[in-house]
Amino acid sequence: MIAAAAALLAASACTTSNAPTNTPAAGDRTGVTDTTIKVGTHTPLTGAAASSYGKIAIATKAYFSYINSKGGVYGRNIDYSINDDAYSPTNTVSVVNKLILQDKVFAILNGLGTPTHSAVLSTIAENNVPDLFVASGSVLWNQPSKYKTTFGYQTNYVIDYKIIGDYVKTNFPGKKVCSFVQSDDFGNDSLNGLKIGLGADPAAQDTYAVGATSFVAQMTKFKTAGCEVMVTATLTAYTGLAIATSASLQFMPTWLSSGTGCDYQTLVAGAALKAHPELANGLICTGYGPLPADTSNPWVAGFKKINDQFNSQNPFDGQALYGFGIGFTFVQALQKAGKDLTREGLVKAVESGGFTGAGFAPLVYSATNHGGYQGARMTKITDGKQAFFGNTRTTDDKNGPITDYTAAASNPPADMIPTAG
Repeated sequence: MIAAAAALLAASACTTSNAPTNTPAAGDRTGVTDTTIKVGTHTPLTGAAASSYGKIAIATKAYFSYINSKGGVYGRNIDYSINDDAYSPTNTVSVVNKLILQDKVFAILNGLGTPTHSAVLSTIAENNVPDLFVASGSVLWNQPSKYKTTFGYQTNYVIDYKIIGDYVKTNFPGKKVCSFVQSDDFGNDSLNGLKIGLGADPAAQDTYAVGATSFVAQMTKFKTAGCEVMVTATLTAYTGLAIATSASLQFMPTWLSSGTGCDYQTLVAGAALKAHPELANGLICTGYGPLPADTSNPWVAGFKKINDQFNSQNPFDGQALYGFGIGFTFVQALQKAGKDLTREGLVKAVESGGFTGAGFAPLVYSATNHGGYQGARMTKITDGKQAFFGNTRTTDDKNGPITDYTAAASNPPADMIPTAG
């Protein structure tokens, strides 16, 4: 379906008068005027993934409203168009086709989802549109020789689950470890990383598809297999459904997941755990940046203040914190690109590296690395509170060593507005 969708969009692009030439115009300023920068995204505002991630782009737009209220970036306001694709690749094709060919956006920012964004990668590349900070940890985004304008942001799934696998191997020796993952590249990358970290295959494996409403069959299988440690690669709503279903079956393993499926506020507000939030206790996850409840962290405190002013209709949770981080990093890239803003200049600005952000792990960009954050730290939910423990760890998405990262975290500017640096 993804390949077909990508082909459909490519064909559509070729039949329009705005078809790409595959060669960027010198100084391409599409979407940029003296007063505005037009940017767009695709994200699930409806459908099964909306509760897990639907408020991210809204928080990013709130951050841009704050930036615009301060005069914008080099006098230009950021016009951020948020488009619902319901986490459907076919819808994503239509959305991105419109953004590029009709709306003529300067860049795609934080398009959300592995199966969805995969469907439009080639078309974005053919049109030479900056494709920044994809909202997914797929390794697909870090292929600068093939997709020269695409950049990841969050720790990729192989690194994330490699660190999880190593943690499980060290802390649960002799336990039967099983995996439950989404049936797409998100799940495949995560399972690959888990196997590297464990140094072995999980004892039992199963998958789910987005849109599923029951996990009884899968959780029964895991219970019958005697699984003691369950590692999931699941959207947040499905993490909750897996935990709640297993509890109803009197199957109570230790649960581990990545930050992709483990924002505590979103998790316990979801339908599966809303009546029994205590079932989330004991869940161990990874994260690469501060938690929204930690208002002692200057990044959290600063972004929460902006959220209270520009996004007060939505809670300040993990979705909001992520969205504000994306906004900050994008503005930082625009500042680096300079006043004479072009698509080529923006890509070069990101590749120049030197980015700071709220994350504990290093945020690394170069001409040969479009990956983003390079590590993670463990969190655990105890008595209704999620907290970090242990050291931040970094590694690659292959067989390289996992090492502790001890550099001090950066502090944000007092006004939460980056400079070119």
